[in-house]
Amino acid sequence: MRQSRRSAVDPFIVMDVMEAARRAEEAGRHIIHMEVGQPGTPAPEGARQALVRAMEEGSLGYTVALGLPELRQRIARLYKDWYGVDLNPERVVVTAGSSGAFILAFTALFDTGDKVGVGAPGYPSYRQILRALDLQAVDIETAAEHRYQPVPADLPGDLAGLMVASPANPSGTMLDREALASLVGAAHAQGTAFISDEIYHGIQYDRRAVSALEISDDVYVINSFSKYFSMTGWRIGWMVVPEDHIRTIERLAQNLFICPPHASQVAALAAMDCDEELQANVGVYAENRRLMLEELPKAGFTKIAPPDGAFYIYADVSDLTDDSRAFAAEILEKAGVAVTPGLDFDPARGGGTIRFSYARATEDIAEGLERLKRFMAAR
Repeated sequence: MRQSRRSAVDPFIVMDVMEAARRAEEAGRHIIHMEVGQPGTPAPEGARQALVRAMEEGSLGYTVALGLPELRQRIARLYKDWYGVDLNPERVVVTAGSSGAFILAFTALFDTGDKVGVGAPGYPSYRQILRALDLQAVDIETAAEHRYQPVPADLPGDLAGLMVASPANPSGTMLDREALASLVGAAHAQGTAFISDEIYHGIQYDRRAVSALEISDDVYVINSFSKYFSMTGWRIGWMVVPEDHIRTIERLAQNLFICPPHASQVAALAAMDCDEELQANVGVYAENRRLMLEELPKAGFTKIAPPDGAFYIYADVSDLTDDSRAFAAEILEKAGVAVTPGLDFDPARGGGTIRFSYARATEDIAEGLERLKRFMAAR
């Protein structure tokens, strides 16, 4: 049977690494997971208990397309608590993970063939979702001196949209208010739609992350319960859109998704009040970050931009290899540590970079670092 040209997206390499690690574990090996951007903790206990109660009390059927009103109201309150932003709950759209939000946003904002700028290195699925929608992803090469974040001078003049992430994946670096405002201003000046991926907000270390909603209402902001709220497999996220886009998004959501998962919405609502447990998770990431920054250079990984948030370190290993995929496979085979090749994040330069995730338990991270040091010493 025929296949569309739009379906010819690249594989998500980290998923291939996960599968190789799974096979190694199936064969009896103990693998340290530094490849996947997934918290090692479950959904907060309060979230799990809320779902148990909901399942006992009645059926979990369709909700309205934009999500449970009480969840949208609670998300709007988060913007007041975290950023001092008064947000109309009607602008909040609950989605099937941030991935569902990307599909809705790209479909609402862009027409076939439009060019959308994405930072390189950057989250690979931006590029592939755009391609699947017959849009053109334009890689904007970022520099280490700008902490792997785009700056206005990097922007082409013919972009229909600009996708920015802070904290970023794979680097964990953040844009401060001035830098974010300059990008929003440059996009607006060109008539370019601005989309801010804020999925790692809540996981920051020395300073808080800035939301694009602090700067402008004429933006799309995307977030998720996957990272800070430790709910990856629940596939629940949200986005905030301008008021004159609400009905457009609602029509798309009705037809593309019907609604977000009801069970996940119930759990997500409860998770938002589990502050003590969630902050304890961030404390673990902070300790893991300290260990990574201290020990990775001892293993020979010296070219890194210290992360401001999220739970990743992006390392320049061009002095060690020009084939990060083969290098990652060697690390998995000989050290029993799974890491992600940079090719996922930067097709042009990723052969000389790798990403380390430190989202797991501190004991695992410490063991993985010792294995890396032994591997590099023997290499």
